[in-house]
Amino acid sequence: MSAPDPVIRVEGVSRWFGSVVAVSDVSFEIGPGITGLLGPNGAGKTTLLRMMTGLAGVSDGSVTMFGQPVRDNPALYRRVGVMSEHETVYTFMRGRDFVRMMAKIRRVPNVDDAVERAIAQVDLVEAAEKRMGTYSRGMRQRMRLAATIVHDPEVLILDEPLNGADPRQRVHFQNLLRRLAAEGRTIIISSHILEEVEQLAETVLLIINGKLAASGGFRAIRAALDQRPYHVRVLASDPRRLAGEVVQLPSVDAVNVDPDGGLVVLSNNVRDLQVELPRLAQKASIGLRRVEPLDDSLESVFGYLVER
Repeated sequence: MSAPDPVIRVEGVSRWFGSVVAVSDVSFEIGPGITGLLGPNGAGKTTLLRMMTGLAGVSDGSVTMFGQPVRDNPALYRRVGVMSEHETVYTFMRGRDFVRMMAKIRRVPNVDDAVERAIAQVDLVEAAEKRMGTYSRGMRQRMRLAATIVHDPEVLILDEPLNGADPRQRVHFQNLLRRLAAEGRTIIISSHILEEVEQLAETVLLIINGKLAASGGFRAIRAALDQRPYHVRVLASDPRRLAGEVVQLPSVDAVNVDPDGGLVVLSNNVRDLQVELPRLAQKASIGLRRVEPLDDSLESVFGYLVER
């Protein structure tokens, strides 16, 4: 059997503003399930999402959804739910009224039933009559999600949806998105936090400086990240003696002692180093005071992937 057509197809898309290139020659396809759009702030994720939803035109290339162009296509917009990064709510409105307003804008039949179903899905029935200005940020995000799904869209595009959510709210949010994906929906989640995407997404698109740095299953991408050169700073009771021991480890390429007496270790396998370093220090009776990554930023991750 032939594979089903992708729900979203992005082909050679670029977007520039004067001399500034926000997105450069990006191509990918997205099908049902949860796809993570991962990248540091300023990488071009939001610009890419705006082009995927038809809110912004492309400077070059094309974006289609269900085989149709997304720009200036009102009929297609009724099949999509979009939740922007910014908190677009009226704080004086009650939660239920906010969701009802969005249902009416979407011309949803049986508005009351749709509103109650959406609010129940995000588990905010008890708070629905309270004004949104009294909500925590996590609650506002969940009520915004209710407004986003009130018309039962086939595609959900969510920009940094977990901002402000506490751990319990995050778990609920994630479980809800998994249920929606299991019903056959196509869900795109933008985030700059590696762990958020790892917990939710089946497929990951990594964006850096407006370019697609890598794509695929998270395990393969995580393996690529774990294999990159990695700097770790170590504070110990006897740094020079520890340096002589650490440099012999197979997971270590180089060791330098900085002016403050800390060790800067260049590792070729940070997972092995995490296991080997405490064992070595204990065996040598050297106290470890602090171990901290120096390359634990998305910018360093993507820089490595782009240069490969």
